[in-house]
Parts: sequence; C-alpha cells; structure tokens
Amino acid sequence: MNKQLDAIVIGAGLTGLTTAFYLNKQGKNILVVDKAESVGGVIQTKEKNGFVYEAGPNTGILGSPEIAELFEDLNGSCQLEIGNEKVKKRYILHKAQWEQLPSGLVKGVKTPLFSLKDKFRILGEPFRKPGTNPDETLAELVKRRMGQSFLNYAIDPFILGVYAGDPSYLVPKYALPKLYNLEQDYGSFIGGAIKKKFKSVDERTKKATREIFSFKNGLSSLTKAIYETVGKDRFLLGADSIQIQKEGENYILNCTVNNESLSFSTPNIITTVPAFELNKMLPFVEEKLVSEASNVFYAPVVEAAIGFKNWQGIDLDGFGGLIPHIEKRNVLGVMYMSSLFKDRAPENGALMSVFIGGARRQELTTMSKSELENLVAQEMKQLMGLKDFNPDLFELTWHKKAIPQYGKESKERFEAVEKIRNQHKGLYIGGNLCDGIGMADRVKQGRKLALEIK
Repeated sequence: MNKQLDAIVIGAGLTGLTTAFYLNKQGKNILVVDKAESVGGVIQTKEKNGFVYEAGPNTGILGSPEIAELFEDLNGSCQLEIGNEKVKKRYILHKAQWEQLPSGLVKGVKTPLFSLKDKFRILGEPFRKPGTNPDETLAELVKRRMGQSFLNYAIDPFILGVYAGDPSYLVPKYALPKLYNLEQDYGSFIGGAIKKKFKSVDERTKKATREIFSFKNGLSSLTKAIYETVGKDRFLLGADSIQIQKEGENYILNCTVNNESLSFSTPNIITTVPAFELNKMLPFVEEKLVSEASNVFYAPVVEAAIGFKNWQGIDLDGFGGLIPHIEKRNVLGVMYMSSLFKDRAPENGALMSVFIGGARRQELTTMSKSELENLVAQEMKQLMGLKDFNPDLFELTWHKKAIPQYGKESKERFEAVEKIRNQHKGLYIGGNLCDGIGMADRVKQGRKLALEIK
C-alpha cells in the first residue's frame, strides 16, 4: 500500500486526464486508475486503409478559456487543428432535400426550413415575456418563443447533433444553461445575443472563440499528449473491481490488475466515471444519495466511420448534414470529416461519420452489424447521391450509453453530488453527470477539481 499519494483520480477520459494534468502541475503525487487498457475514454482515434477516423467524439469547440489554456499549457506537444471555413456551412434535411441552415436575417427570410407564420413569429421574439417554469422542456420553450417549424428544423437537429437527444426531454436550465440564461437575464434570445455581442469582455474570455477544432492525427493526439506529460508511471490501467473504502480521513482504493490485488491510500479521491458506475464504487455513501447522483438516462448511439478513396457522391462542401426527427430517416446525421480537417482521407477521397440511434430511436442500436450495414447503405445512397455503396472503410462503434441527457431530474442529481461532497471531505465527484457534456465542459470541470485540492 502506497501511503504517500496526495490524490487518486478514477477515470482516464478527458475529465480525469485534465484533473491529473493540473494536479501534476501543482506538484501533487497522484495516481490515475482506469479499467481500460488505454487512456482517452470515449476519445479514440483510429487509422485504417489510409483513413484517420474517430470512434468517439469527432470534434470539439473552443467554448471556454480553460480548454484554450490547456492547449497552451501542453506547450505544443500536440498540434491543434482548427476546422476550415466549411464548418460554417451546415445543412438540414427538409423534405428529403439538403438545405443550408441560414446564418443571417435575409437568408432566414428566404429559407424554406421555417413556415411564414414562424418567420413573423421570430421577429416578435424579443418582445415576449421570459418563462417562469425552471423545469420547462426545450421543446416547450422553443415553441413558446420561436414556433413549431423553428423547433423542427433548427433546434431539433441541433440537439440531435449534440445530445442525440429529444427536445421534449431536455430541460434548458440544465442542458443548455447559456440559452436558458439569455432569456432569464435579457428577456430574449435575439435581444440577449445582440447585447452580449456588444458587451466588453476581458482577454481571457476572448480565448473561448467557439471555433471547431481537432488535432493533427485526430483527437487522441490530445489525450496522448496529456498522458505523456503527466507521466505513464502515474497511471494504473486495466484495473478491475475498483472500489473505494473510507478509513477515518483517508480513502482506500482497492482493485485488481492482472489478478493481483492492489490497495492505495489517499486523503483525496476524484471520480470521473460515468454515473452508472458510482453505485458499486462508493459503498460507504448513503444509498439514496448515490441513487440520486447516478440517476441519468444515457442515449445509445452507433457511430459509423465511412471512407471512400474515390468519392462519387454530392459535393461535401460544409460541416455536414443533420436530419430532423420529423423527416423520419434512420440516421441522425452525417459529418464531412475529410472536408474539415487535413489528411483524414486519401486525395480525391472522403471520410464521413454517420450516427444512428439516439434517445428516440434506441431500437436501431440493437441491430446486428449486417442489418446496420444495410440500413446505412440505403440511407447513404438516398442522401449522399451515390449510385452504389462500396466504401473502402466501414467501421461501426457501439456506444450503449453514449450521451447523458439532462432532463428535469438533473436538479436532484446535482444536489445529491453536492451533498455527497459535503458529507465526505476529500471525495470529489466529477464526470459528465454534471457540469455539461462537451469537451470544453470536461476540461473546465477537470481543472476546477484539481484546483480544489490543496
């Protein structure tokens, strides 16, 4: 048993890696424990047949100063790649045709995505009163302020792209707090956005440019860089039966590696694992609190990486296309990865990521590999202008519990997490069960957790 550890981090996904990075930077003696044999969690870049593809998240957004500062702190040990100008072109499927999502007032008036009634309704949005129900769903909020067609063809596909979720389930106060606060603080989405645009911000805040990013050779370049900077000797990978016990002011972590039982002691322990793993890991915490803290619905998703060495379909001139639920298709959307970043596909080729399932089409994720191949082939031929579907790369990744959905139960979950931390000094619960699901959210939370440990 090692009695000298200042902190143990459980989970080597982006949150745990960031926490470890900043604890290490503070000079703390730490150990990172994960059941997987490699770091990165769901962030996994792979190479095959001349394609560089992702088996998890495909891109990130520079949505907080913390994530920009992490890249600065890594001192060039991985090469940031900002998506090119095509990221601004986003397409929405409307009556089986791709339509570009409008980016200004004139285009908004001309687009067929929204009804004439809702175009006039949007003009009146700044004059509507703010909502008073903190548990109002996103669907309710958008219909109230913007109208049904705006919900169907702007918000719904956006939510499918971020959460693979259902606007009728998600609650903006928890799932999209910035959007919620626009209405609460400024009385309006449009008015609030305009006022914020002219509001002066400090230099640090300006680092959150909202640009789409990846890294040269994929997102795993980031997690690998953090792993190597912290030091491979600080990681214990392939750990089974991870459990924490409390002894006085210390915590004892027990696990097995290669059938060998190991124990470590520390006054500070940080969990960054998915919510559904907490119950068996924290036997000393009140069962009711653990149950509330782990009450999360995770939407299942199957991700297909599809590559063509000689692309013969439609022009991949944009970020990709999202497919509203109302269109009744069997895929959620298509990302044009080789159009956004360099060296993802051979010259004249194409690499795309296709997503299936989500909160409202869970049954599709239980299909067999051959069934999914047939489903994707049919959709790609119809949506992407292909006469035949003969890809040079076709890789499926099943994420049975992919993305946590922040519904009205989130308030109880957030409160339970805080109660556990107050009752058990030195125990910190992180991960995507709270504080957001994006890469910027994960980095922000990981840094915050590290700074709380003195």
